[in-house]
Amino acid sequence: MNKEEKEARGINYINLDGFHISKECGFVLPDPLSDLPKFYQPWMDIANNLTHLIEHHQLRCEVNNMKLLNTHFLIGHKQQRLAHMALSFITMGYVWQEGEHNNTKVLPKSLAVPYCEVSEILGLPPILVHADCVLANWKKKDPNRVMELRNLDVIFTLPGGDSVKGFFLVTLEVELAAVQGIKAVSIATEAILKHDDDSIKNALQKVAESIRKMNQSLKKMDEHVDPATFYGIIRLFLSGWKDNPAFSEGLLYEGVWDKPRHFSGGSAAQSSTLHSFDEFLGIRHNEECAEFLHRMRDYMPPSHKAFIQALASGPSVREYIVLSCSPILRELYNDCIAALVGLRNYHITVVTRYITITAAKAKAEKAKQNSSAHNLQKAPSALEERGTGGSEIMCFLKSVRDSTKKVMIDKI
Repeated sequence: MNKEEKEARGINYINLDGFHISKECGFVLPDPLSDLPKFYQPWMDIANNLTHLIEHHQLRCEVNNMKLLNTHFLIGHKQQRLAHMALSFITMGYVWQEGEHNNTKVLPKSLAVPYCEVSEILGLPPILVHADCVLANWKKKDPNRVMELRNLDVIFTLPGGDSVKGFFLVTLEVELAAVQGIKAVSIATEAILKHDDDSIKNALQKVAESIRKMNQSLKKMDEHVDPATFYGIIRLFLSGWKDNPAFSEGLLYEGVWDKPRHFSGGSAAQSSTLHSFDEFLGIRHNEECAEFLHRMRDYMPPSHKAFIQALASGPSVREYIVLSCSPILRELYNDCIAALVGLRNYHITVVTRYITITAAKAKAEKAKQNSSAHNLQKAPSALEERGTGGSEIMCFLKSVRDSTKKVMIDKI
């Protein structure tokens, strides 16, 4: 099949560069900027000092006094990504500074207008997304050393101390662990068209290896993130204003829209990596989960969403293997599925530890506080059964895990 025939069939997506996917970093933004032009220093001063301003209840005052800045002086994709990330972090802090029950209903014009302008340019929503806080929120401590967890730091942070930094950076490492698998997916799709079984075998091996590496990286969460801090502090600042009982009316972006808007908070469901593996392996989720996951694609950079859609419309590796009647290909495919089931099982374990168990402890502590007439830490009670993206998290994760199991290929 020549290039024109591939393009006619929508199969012109093998080149990762065309989808802004790095061969070294995958969906992670390579070498993100950490400074904007001096004109935007007011944004950077606030974003770089966010935790102090929130903890001292000064952020809303600073933002209310902030001048409205023109976004036309942002040059290039990386400056725009940094601006979006800075304004996203400021927005989350502004909304949740006073906790779950004292959130603000209006984002002031000086923040809302430039934020929505940059969001429109990038094709991202005006809320903190996975592409901000994970994919673009990193820098090396020592530029001459390798890109590993102990040599990484975040650009912006939120209340939660080392735990919030650990949460962002461990998640970043999970994304980086997938790079070889994403490259393998792009190779396999072309190999299917060429009936190149050897390349398909190699690709499937790399996909399984990458998923297992992701699982190993995810296990570092225990070492770097305190469950009580995640549940009681971090989750609130990552929560959005869609499907959130604490924020049913939405948020008004002053000077942009006349009515409040609803947007979901940052979530692992916004990871292009997981969507790519699902589409490549032919995993189909139930209607409710599929609807939520497809909506989460609108929270990804458009080029990454386009890559996932290209995989979905491309050749099916599962169908190819079933028709090939190759026991080796079947075994390698099923190994990918087993690895992904393992990752999703461990994700359920993490959520159990960081949300379910911690929620039970928070409820018990709250009852104890009420009985003794004290009011100490206020956990985000309205979010007890939900993820930051707005899903009923445990039911969602188990359903996604079970859907993954179902695509195992029976013996040929």
